[in-house]
Amino acid sequence: MGRTAARVRVLVVDDSPQVRRALVEALSADPGIEVVGSASDPYLARDRIVSLQPDVLVLDSELPQVSGVEFVRQLMPQYPLPVVLFGEAGPDGQHAILAALEAGAVDFVAGSGPGVSLTDPGRLLELRTKVKIAAIADLSRWRKPAPASSAPPVRPARRVVRPGLLARGEARQMIVIGASTGGTEAVHAVVSRYPADGPPVLVVQHMPGGFTRKFAERLDALCPMRVKEAASGDRIVPGQVLIAPGGLHMRVRRSGAGYEVDCRPGDKVSGHCPSVDVLMHSVAEQVGKGAVGLMLTGMGRDGTAGLLAMRRAGARTLAQDEASSVVFGMPKEAYAAGAAEALVALDRLAEQSLGLLGWIQTRAGKAAECADVG
Repeated sequence: MGRTAARVRVLVVDDSPQVRRALVEALSADPGIEVVGSASDPYLARDRIVSLQPDVLVLDSELPQVSGVEFVRQLMPQYPLPVVLFGEAGPDGQHAILAALEAGAVDFVAGSGPGVSLTDPGRLLELRTKVKIAAIADLSRWRKPAPASSAPPVRPARRVVRPGLLARGEARQMIVIGASTGGTEAVHAVVSRYPADGPPVLVVQHMPGGFTRKFAERLDALCPMRVKEAASGDRIVPGQVLIAPGGLHMRVRRSGAGYEVDCRPGDKVSGHCPSVDVLMHSVAEQVGKGAVGLMLTGMGRDGTAGLLAMRRAGARTLAQDEASSVVFGMPKEAYAAGAAEALVALDRLAEQSLGLLGWIQTRAGKAAECADVG
């Protein structure tokens, strides 16, 4: 958004005077950030966005009069601006934050709620870091938004696979996805293109505990495949997407003739827990050439070493291209290191990953083993 060489200009929007002051003080303490103003409601915010032209908006996810979610929905098509949400960590707050990310917000910090303090140095450092990352986010896709539809979302039709049939042929294949900033919508864009009886998918999306369950539930309502937050012992089977739980590393391990996941706490790896590197290293060791690895939008290097290990073990690997990435950090690092074979547009990753597994060519032969139900 233009001013990344200078200080990042930030507008803070929150209805609580105490929270606004705390946020302004915390952000202003960083020499790379300039707080150009604050607002207590969406209407003041709208006017100050136009007059102050901030680089990044720090926005309360629950605002009076117009919710933070609705404000983001109205803002992005008219005035694309990187938004970092600062909201409650409870169940309602999680739902609001995920809806705002879907509407175009870049990232979030769980700023209040049970067990979360506004004065927590780690939380405020996270906020400052994410503001700086948001300042380089590519929001060009919002300059020509798709026409809005008044029709409610329709849950995709699903096919039910008879146990033991399709799984016998495909349980040894899987697709592994890593993502961070901008990843909630990128993961949705890929996973929603997989058919209901497609190969298993494992996802690490950088998120704190609690949010990954809500994220999985939202994807489950929108995708042909079943989507759930992973738990230790979950079988890796066709037709299912497993999301790594926030705060737990997810690994693949052998189990009989197939595989299952192991989810457990641990130190941060490559700065994160769950870590893309941890998952991908386990896939390299356990699955090898039966896997495809995808690196999606995000800041940093998490996943580069793991994706490279996958490629060296015989897996096929792709990364999201710059034009379709919100933040081109993780895909760029993976490609530069030789971990990703190619950079691919977001809307082509699903088809290409299925093709690399040979799934498209073999699907017709396996269809006879499936039964349509209902």
